[in-house]
Formats: sequence, C-alpha cells, structure tokens
Amino acid sequence: MFRTALRNVLAHKARLLMTVFAVMLGVTFVTGSLVYGDSQKQAAVDRASAGYDRISLNVSPNSVPGAPPATLDARTAASLAEVPGVAAAAGRVDGFAAVADPEGRLLGSAEFRKGGNFAPGKDGTDPAYAFKEGSGPVDGKAVALDEASAAKGGYRVGDTVRVGTSTGAESYRLSGVFRTDASKLSPGGSLVLFDNATAQRLYLEPGRYTDIEITAAPGTDRAQLLARVEAVIPKDSTAVTGAQLARIQANMASSDSDTMSQIMVGFAAVALFVATFLISNTFTMLVSRRTRELALMRAVGATRKQVRRILLTESVLVGLIASVAGILAGTGVAALLQSLFSSASSPDAPLVLLPSTVVIALVVGTVLPVIAAWVPVRRAMAIPPVAALGAAEPPAPAHAGSLRTRIGAALLLTGAAATLYGALAADGDARTVIGLGAALTLTGAIGLIPLLSQPFTALLRPLLLRYSPVHGDLAARNTVRDPRRTGATAAALAIALALASGLSVLGASATQYLDGATTRDITGDYLVQAPSGGQRMTPATAEPLKKLTGATYSPLNQSTEYLIGGVRSVLTGVDPAAIGRLLRYEVTAGSLDSLGQGKVAVADYKAEANGWKVGQSLPVKRLDQQGEVTIGAIYHADEQSKVLPSITAPDSLVARFDPTPHTDAIVVATAGGPGRAQLASVVKALGDNPALSVLDKEAIRAEDTSGIGDQLDIFYALLGMALVIAALGIANTLAMSVLERRKEIGTLRALGLDRAGVTRMIRIEALLVGALGAAVGTVMGVFTGWALGNTLQESVAGYALVIPWGRLALGVLLALAGALLASLWPARRAAGVDIPAATAAQ
Repeated sequence: MFRTALRNVLAHKARLLMTVFAVMLGVTFVTGSLVYGDSQKQAAVDRASAGYDRISLNVSPNSVPGAPPATLDARTAASLAEVPGVAAAAGRVDGFAAVADPEGRLLGSAEFRKGGNFAPGKDGTDPAYAFKEGSGPVDGKAVALDEASAAKGGYRVGDTVRVGTSTGAESYRLSGVFRTDASKLSPGGSLVLFDNATAQRLYLEPGRYTDIEITAAPGTDRAQLLARVEAVIPKDSTAVTGAQLARIQANMASSDSDTMSQIMVGFAAVALFVATFLISNTFTMLVSRRTRELALMRAVGATRKQVRRILLTESVLVGLIASVAGILAGTGVAALLQSLFSSASSPDAPLVLLPSTVVIALVVGTVLPVIAAWVPVRRAMAIPPVAALGAAEPPAPAHAGSLRTRIGAALLLTGAAATLYGALAADGDARTVIGLGAALTLTGAIGLIPLLSQPFTALLRPLLLRYSPVHGDLAARNTVRDPRRTGATAAALAIALALASGLSVLGASATQYLDGATTRDITGDYLVQAPSGGQRMTPATAEPLKKLTGATYSPLNQSTEYLIGGVRSVLTGVDPAAIGRLLRYEVTAGSLDSLGQGKVAVADYKAEANGWKVGQSLPVKRLDQQGEVTIGAIYHADEQSKVLPSITAPDSLVARFDPTPHTDAIVVATAGGPGRAQLASVVKALGDNPALSVLDKEAIRAEDTSGIGDQLDIFYALLGMALVIAALGIANTLAMSVLERRKEIGTLRALGLDRAGVTRMIRIEALLVGALGAAVGTVMGVFTGWALGNTLQESVAGYALVIPWGRLALGVLLALAGALLASLWPARRAAGVDIPAATAAQ
C-alpha cells in the first residue's frame, strides 16, 4: 500500500502540489512564530545576562519594604579591597539621569535612562566601561556618555551636555564616549557617567554606594572568596556571584519574553485554523476528482480499508514533504518578522531553531492533512463503485434541513446568547463568557456560510448583472454550484477579518476613551510631568514659573496616608485661586470657591461610595496628626482620570498635614495660549531640565495612545499573514475548480466566450467569495468588539463604542484585493484552456 500511495503521489504530483502548498502555509506560520519567539527569548536572555562574567562577586544591601533604599559605605568597600584574593572592589552608584540632544529632545527609552559613577582602579580605568573617545569624568564639571546616545545626539568630546537628575538640571562638558554591556545599559537606553563624588551627591550621600562589585585575582577559588567576603560584609547585606546575577537576569528576561511568545503561538493557532479550511477544501476537491479512479480500485478487488489506507498514506507523504518546506519557509518568515519589529531596545538576533520546533512542525504538518483528508475519504468510500464509475460525486449543496446547518444554527444561537449575556450581565467572568460565546458564534457562522452563500450571491446578483450581464451571471451560478466549497473558502477569510475587525473596534474605542480621559479634564495649556523613575517633583519645582508674565499654574501636590471619616484617602493640594482655570471641574453640588475657605471638593464616585454630602464635616487623621475637614463641593470625575483627583484640597490644608508632598504634575496656562514660543518659555522657566516633560494636549494624547497603536500594528501584521493564507486558499480553490470545469470552460469558449470573458468570470467568482468572507467576518468582529467593550463601561466611565468605519472598510478592501490577486493565476489558466481538447474530454 505504501508503494501504491507513493506511485499515486508521483502520478498526481501536479494536483497534490496544491495540497502541499496548503499544508506548507500552515506549517510555515507555526514554525515562523515559534522560531521568532524562541529567537527573541534567547536574545533577551543573552542581552540581560551579558557582562556579568566580568563580575566575580557583587555585594548589595538588603532592602526593607517601605523603607528608603539601603546603601553601603566607603569603609565596607575599603575592607573588601583588603580581602585576600580580591583584585579590586568598585563601589557603584546608580540613579536616574535624562540627557537631551541640542534641540531638547530626550535620548533613550523612558524606562532605561540611567546615571552612574565612573570608578577607576589603580590603573585609572574602570573595567565596566571601554572608552571609544576621550576618558571618564574626573571632576564635577564633566560627564561621559554611552556611544549610542552620543551618536543619536550628535555629541563629540568637549561638547556641552544638559543632564537632568532627581535634583534638577545642570550642564556638563562631555569628557568621553564609552561602550558597555547589558549589566550597565539596557538596549535602547541611555547612560550618563559622573565622577564618584558627583554621583554620590546626586543620588545618595557622600561616601555611600548602591552596591560593590568585586573582581577576583587570577587563580582565586570563587567559593573560598565568597566565604571570606561574607565574613567581612555587614549582616544586613548579601554577596552573590556574577554567575548567580546572570541567572537571575536571564530568568527575568525569559519570563518577560514568554508573554510575546504566547501571543505569537496564539496567532499561529489562528493561522493554522485558517489553513485547516484550505487543506480540507483541497483534499475534498482532489478526492472528488479521483472518485472514478478509487471506484475502479474497489471494482478490481481492493477493500474499503485498503483504499482508505492508501489515501491516508498519501496524505502523510504530502504532509512530510510540506512540513520540511514549511520549516524552511517558516525560518525565513521569522527572519522577516525580526527585521520588521526590530528596534533599539529589541535589535535583530540570531535565529534559534530548536529541535522541539522541528518536531512540532512535523507533527502538525503530517497530522493536519490526515485529519483534513479523513472526511472526504470517508465520504468517497461510501459511494458504491458502480455509481462512482458512472460519474463523479455530485456536489452536496447545503440546505436548511442538513445536519451541518442545524449544528451551525445551534452554535450560532448559543454563542450569540452567551456573548449577549456576558456583555449585558458584566460580572467577574464576563470576558471569559464572551470569549467562549464569540468562538461558538464564529464556529456557527462558519457552519452556516454554505447556506448563506446562496442568499448573499442573490443579493449581489443585480449589481453583477448591471456591471457585466453575461460574466456576472456565470460567476454567480458557479459560486453557488458547490456551497460547501464556497463556504469553506470564505470561512478562512472570515476568521481573519473577524479578528481584525474586533481588534479595530476595541482599539478605536480605547483610543477615543484615552483621548478624552487624558485631555478632557485639562483646560490649561500644558502639563508638566517627570518621566517614570526620574525626578521626584515637589511644590518647589513649580516656583520658577512665577517668572512667566501672565501665566497661571498650579502643582498637583499628592499626599497619602489619610483617614477621612475612617476611609483611606489621598488628598491632592492645589492653588484654589488658579485651579478652576486649569482643570475642568463639573460641580454637581456646592461650589469650587469653597476651596478658598479651606474646604475640600470630592469626586462623585468617592462621595457616593462613602455616603458623603456637601457641608458634611469629617474627622481627618494622618500618622499622629488629627483634624477636621468640611466638604464644600462634589464634582463629576472619571475614576481613571489622568489629572482630576478623588479629593481636591487647598495646598495650605495639605501643608498642615504633610510638609513634603509629592507633586504628581503641574498644570500651566500661558497668557497667549499654547504655541511654540509659549512652550519654549515654560521649558526655559523650569531650567531647561531634560528630566521634566512639558506636554501640550496633542503631545499628551499622542503619548497616552501610542501604545495601543503600536500593539495593534503588530497584531495586524500577524493577522495579515492569516489573510494571505486565506487569499491563497481562494487561489487554490479556483485553480482546482478550473481543472474540474475544463470541459465546461472549453464549451463556453466554443460558444463565443473570449479569453477576456473567461478571465472576468473567474475574477468575479473570486470577488464573490472574498465579499462573503469579509461580510461575515466583519459582522462577527464588530459584534465581539462591542461585547468586550461593553464589559468596560461599568468600570471605565466614559468608555463608548466606536465603529472605525474607515478601518473596517480598509479591511474589506484588502480582503477583496487579496481575492482579486488570488484569481490572477487561475483566471490565466482558465483563459488558456485548449478548446478542442477540453470539449473532447470525458
């Protein structure tokens, strides 16, 4: 049977090439996703653990939760330097440092803007840094900058560099440009080196270090050195080897990379699901065309079991061939993904093809064809040989009473009901219910697509007849000739469009919500913020703004640890005279002017949750201080608002309880309104500090919504590959259909239909299939996006459904364009049919 299956594969290699291609596409996406994920994970691990091999031991103080960061003193560093086997003990200082280019634009990623100390040994060099130009800073007037940041900012040795830290901004002379490893500088970040004394002044205290790096003398046993070091260091500190630090960093990087790998595998599963329809459709057509051949084998003595084994063995052989090709192509796809999504923080890395990936790809590529071939093979075996020898199996049209239709309708109704329940009930498991309901709804819709193909084609028929009476009518008839085939082809496209449409609805709705939430409540011109991990702003940060003529400003001084009426609360101190012009307070009870009388204003959600009313006096306690406050106003606010606080208080009230509040942001309104000159004046008044961001409304909007756009772009790119698979499925189906209809096409040519007419007919068929899949997928995607978004309305005030008509239309147009492109080769083959040979064929 194996020899027979092999001969059949070789005899039908042209037909089976379609199947090989279909399987290869699915395996390609799986392999590409796994290789890309593994490559990124390995690259992240390598980057995170790089550089720790130069560290023999690292000594760091034990941190206490809630307490200020612990440090080590210079005496500990000196003691460690005297330990036998220690070649050097370098005290390290780390903190935040923002450096800007000459135009004031910040360099490096927000999470990785760091400052540190240059700690030279007796030879004047620091083993952590290799200088490309110049040297390390030796006084408080100079800094050194990493190579990438210096190049991006256009800085050379001797230039003046503006650096912002937690204490403010200063200008320094650039003494050198260096290279370093990931233990000091994360990819995409920036690193500024100060001399030892300056770094301690900026980040800690004189004579204090964040940690101490120990370099062992050659030939020193690490275990013995660790024991000697542990006997010297303070009891509240820990010594670990560089190898241990590398493993810790590698584990953290591996954990972070797992999320992206899971997303990639999820999209691979989607693409595989899409490819399943393509493979099943191809096998169905192949088996259908070989019905008479299979019947002849049965007639000469082969049993059903033997014929079934031959066909399934063929599918295994096809799967193995396709799997090998898919592994090679998938590795190329992974390389393409790396080039598309590479960035400064995630550069290209060597491709990693693990044995597990090869095994998974081979299993998927061989099992999938067997599963896809099982149903058509079983259906072909059910036809009596005598009937099969007379004619090929006629297509089985879908009808309202078929089992497939009943199951599809049941799944569709059950899924829609579950989705509606999850959207409207909105309990804790709503999203899980909606996800399950959406899967059932889409599955049911796929089951009903063959039935839908007839009314859908009838709906478009008048338009087709107006556009091209003859060709449109022929295309419409061909489309509904085999509804199951049409439905399976359109289903692959529907899955990709459903996911893309759902993401578009959620993305557009979230973007509009964030757009409103970030700028709706700000009536001032600018918002001053400190980057994450950067300068800790205080009320004093805003004082230089007094120099701005005609400007109105107010810091938002956040103070915590309050018990107001027994409820844990946060107070935000503001300037009562200015805040009404800077933030939009929609007062529902009382008056905002009461802030000037020492009263507080409370957000409505906070007041409702605790039963507070205007005029009510509440006891206040913070640490060992006590007092009383009166509610003077209640205002409407979104709990997720960027600027409107839960409790607004006059800054004088906050100062009574907390002399050092944290300034969360500063709102500024300039005399002439927003503009380039006004922005420059605010930046200059704040000391040209790179550690402070001065944002107008457009910049706020772009900053808060950019993350969603970036993620959607990645998801769209991944879904685009599923769309390519679906389009190739249309090409595959049309090509096989042309083979089946050679005699019919030859007859049409003989009756006067020219080559251009045949081409037009095939293209219209492709567009009908594409339109059906796009319509079903878009409707399902919008429905699911609405349901998921509806669960957010209870917890996210102001969230509303947004239908991105332009993006949805673009998705449909891309689907139609893909279908049209997919029809080019089949249409060309159909137009090239030899009329005498085709009409003479049996």
